This record gives sequence, C-alpha cells and structure tokens, in this order.
Amino acid sequence: MSKIKKVVLAYSGGLDTSIILKWLQVAYGCEVVTLTADLGQEEDLDGVDAKAKATGATKAYVEDLREEFAGDFIYPMLRAGAVYEGRYLLGTSIARPLIAKRLVEIARAEGAQAVAHGATGKGNDQVRFELTAAALAPDLKVIAPWREWDMKSRSDLTAFAVKHGISVPGGERKAYSMDRNMLHLSFEGGELEDPANEPGPHCHLMCVPAEQAPDAPEIVTIDFEKGDAVAVNGERMSPAGVVVALNRLGGKHGVGRLDMVENRFVGMKSRGVYETPGGTILYAARRDLEGICLDREVLHLRDTLVPKYAECVYYGYWYAPEREALQAFMDTAQARVTGSVRVKLYKGSVTPLSRTSPNSLYDANLATFEKDEVYNQADAAGFIRLQSLRLRGYRKDLV
Repeated sequence: MSKIKKVVLAYSGGLDTSIILKWLQVAYGCEVVTLTADLGQEEDLDGVDAKAKATGATKAYVEDLREEFAGDFIYPMLRAGAVYEGRYLLGTSIARPLIAKRLVEIARAEGAQAVAHGATGKGNDQVRFELTAAALAPDLKVIAPWREWDMKSRSDLTAFAVKHGISVPGGERKAYSMDRNMLHLSFEGGELEDPANEPGPHCHLMCVPAEQAPDAPEIVTIDFEKGDAVAVNGERMSPAGVVVALNRLGGKHGVGRLDMVENRFVGMKSRGVYETPGGTILYAARRDLEGICLDREVLHLRDTLVPKYAECVYYGYWYAPEREALQAFMDTAQARVTGSVRVKLYKGSVTPLSRTSPNSLYDANLATFEKDEVYNQADAAGFIRLQSLRLRGYRKDLV
C-alpha cells in the first residue's frame, strides 16, 4: 500500500463516496483527488468540490461531460440499436466507461498511481470501471474499497463516518438504490428485491405512470442524419439537447418505463425498474426509419450482431477490439439512415406514424397492389421452385 501516493476517486458527494475518500487516506496513507462527473443526472453539484476538500481531498474536479456523454457514448450505442436481453437500453452501463476514462486521464495528469470507485463486489459497475482502466492504463492500480475494507454493514459505515467527522444525513434512508444520468434512471432495492412485488407508488421520477399521462396524444417529429438524431420538431439540437428534449416529452406521456429481471455479468439475477424516455423514443424512431433506408441483408445482419454489441456495453468491454470492430460495421450500416420520422406519444407508447428519407429504398411501383409495369408475377414461380429444391430433397424419404 505504501507505493500508492496518490489516488483519483470517482466521487458523487454522497455518504458512501465520502467515507471511501477518508478510508483511502487512512488505509493507504495517500493523497486523494476526486472526480465528480455531470452526466445530466440533474443534481445540484454546487459545493461538491468544497465538500470533497473538507473531507480531505487535495484537489476536486467537477466536470460537465454531458455533450461528450451524449455524442461519444450514447449516440454510437444508439446507432448500433443496442438492447440487452431484448429490453434494457443500457443507461447505467454506457456511463461507466466515460467516468473511468476521465479517471485515467486525470490520474495521468496528476501523477497518480491508482484510481478508485465506489462500486460494490456484487454488481456490474466494478467490472465496467476496471475493464476500462485495464484497457486504457494497465499500469494503474484500481482500488475497490467495498472489496477490501472490513466494514460489513450500514452501522459500520456510519460509525466510521462519525469517527472521522463526516456528516451523516438524518431521516429515513431512501427506499431505493438509484442511478441517474441523461439517458435514464434506475431503481433497485426496496420492494423490488422480490420479483413478485409490483413497483411501489413512488418508483418513478422521469416518467409519469401511463394512467396519469395526458388523455390527448402528442405528435413529435425527429430528424436523423446518418443514424443520429439532429432535430426535434424542426429545431436542430446537439446530441445532449435532443436527449433532454425527448426525455421531457416522453416522460410527460409515460414513455420508457421498464420493469425486468436481468442477468448480471457477475452471475446473479437482478430486478430493476428503468426509466429511459428519450432513449425509448429515439430507438423506436430510428428503427422505423431503417425500414425504408437499409438493405434487407444489411438490416438482418445488423440485428444478429446487436446482442453481442449490447453484451460489450453491459459487460464493460467498451474499449475492447470487438466492440470497436462492431461499431465500424454499425456506423457503416447507418450511413444511409437519414430522414424524418413522425411518432405519436400516448399513454406510455411510441407509435411511428410516417417516415421519409432521401435515401429511401421503398419503391411504390414495386410494392403497389394496383397494376404495375415493373414486376412480372409469373417470375415468382421459378424463384419459389429454386428455393424449394433443398426442402424437396430433405423430405423425400417421408413421401
């Protein structure tokens, strides 16, 4: 431990990371620098640097990473159509590689020998932080206090805080463990630990319950360029601006709530409730636009690769060569996905109404049910005959 003279800690300003900050000083006898990342979690971060220094940090970084998060992490993932286990839009997963990247960059700038995080030994986040650090700076040590210290309970943590003069908030504990950023808000714990229980009445924040959503639908137009949303209702916006605007619209109509039991990378099942209003709208709209822009075989091939890409994000392999290779394919496939989609938001649903594109592959002359001059229906007989050759041979013993 004596070799560690300086550590960069991912610091939220809450009780747990404040305790970790002090514990690092006590256990390692080292200097601690903190990083607090604004990823659009809509928390007041004023004073968090002063709080870190009051707890013993020698330097406190508070960084606005919202545009980098949206443009360099959320948008590439959306271009890949990434969904984990068919439902989860990866809101927590995609935030971790950015935070870890900044930890590494600050560690380099500050001459630190280690980075530290507050993830527990049961969750996925520890893997995401540490795989990113391994990929970007394998020489740096990663300290995970929850796996090292001998504190076993909330009472132990409280006692440590009191001993070292760290303020312990009064009142009742939060009913849920929550993680929020620009893309989503997650709920775990409380009654959710039993999959048989319905989420409680307070288990929502970004999205109103569908039954409380407006009785009138709202029509929203989203413009895309090469798979990226660039405008909402005709107003051009940055990536972060698009996500925030659609969060507001989707949340108002109860769009984007998900209750699921997922398989964690570490081997256990976990139940969570997720709110991803803007991401849900973007996923549905872009997917609809692909219907007229993408070649059939490109679309089908892309869809076979989505589960692997989603695993890369969920498992923490953002900086792995396979994710980067998959990204190159996804981006190439999305080069044609330019156009506009109109969607209807209503009582928790997103319904595409229309789609247009200068790159449309849709040919009304071919698709029409009316008389046409470009398609000879008799040609289909030979096509079907050829397609059936192997089937005829495979089943001939049953005739």
